[in-house]
Amino acid sequence: MNKFTIKQLLEEVKAGITPVDKAYKALQDLPFQEMGYATIDHHREIRTGYPEVIFSEGKTAEHLAGIVGEMMRSKTTNILATRASEQQYEAVKEICPEAVYTPLARTITLEQTPLEKTETYIAVITAGTSDIPVAEEAAITAGIFGNKVVKINDVGVAGIHRFYAKLDIIKKAKVCVVVAGMEGALPSFVGGQVNMPVIGVPTSVGYGANFNGLAALLGMLNSCASGVSVVNIDNGFGAGFLASMINKI
Repeated sequence: MNKFTIKQLLEEVKAGITPVDKAYKALQDLPFQEMGYATIDHHREIRTGYPEVIFSEGKTAEHLAGIVGEMMRSKTTNILATRASEQQYEAVKEICPEAVYTPLARTITLEQTPLEKTETYIAVITAGTSDIPVAEEAAITAGIFGNKVVKINDVGVAGIHRFYAKLDIIKKAKVCVVVAGMEGALPSFVGGQVNMPVIGVPTSVGYGANFNGLAALLGMLNSCASGVSVVNIDNGFGAGFLASMINKI
């Protein structure tokens, strides 16, 4: 339930279309729903403009399916589950055949309300092909929240001339999500070329001294380019969510 459906419900009560008892029943689980193994925050979309997102890793397939099933009760909420496995998806699909699984990003999405995409777009850029799974998580996150996304892959600093071939497209974006492993140099470079916010996403891609993404993270945090912010290692979701907020300002 969101602010629009609440307003509609109250107007129906005022007009005598919906009985008070029925409206009360619809609203009684609004703050949150206790499930024993989870507490669903139904109020989050009203507070923040975005529904609760499910982090699937560590959850049993049954628990994930139960959470999705509870969230589906709100017919207007679009659902996103991140870091999901094939086994978890199979359990979700049993209760919701319309759910979509993207193996590359490890996401499950369910679009219950048709999305009206933004006119402005988010550019999701990768340094290398190996960074695409994290970038795809960012793109799907931004997309399920109603953002237009343009993907630009494999334009890292080892062949920076490839980046310039896409510069016109990148410069028209409202925000850039830049995903890079190894030494994590690309966000700094992009930050020096554009006039919009750049969100750096370090990935765990790289050889030994990359320290599973720590080298890329520290490189991005120490960027000398202005306007570059950084999310956690492999956190495509965090980047996509923040980019959505910026794009909708």
